[in-house]
Amino acid sequence: MKPKEKVVFVGLDASKTTLAASVADDGRDGETRDWGTISTAPILVEKFLKKLAERFDRVEICYEAGPTGYGLYSQIIAFGFTCYVIAPSLIPMRSAYPVPA
Repeated sequence: MKPKEKVVFVGLDASKTTLAASVADDGRDGETRDWGTISTAPILVEKFLKKLAERFDRVEICYEAGPTGYGLYSQIIAFGFTCYVIAPSLIPMRSAYPVPA
């Protein structure tokens, strides 16, 4: 029997100078926790990615498109991780008004 793969999902809140990271374990009941804040300096992002790679078999990362552009995306996929850049305008939002029955 194949051992269960350790999967984690990482959400980044990217600003021009920092990345705030939260991680969620796989599954409906997976634990969600704050991982901390790091600088967007490429060497520190690399260190962060290496730490994730040591702890998990599969890492999937997403962040909202913004001031970091696609440089962060390029750096993440260069390490072999899956990364999604989400356009804020495409995030589904619930209508503020109730729909008549």
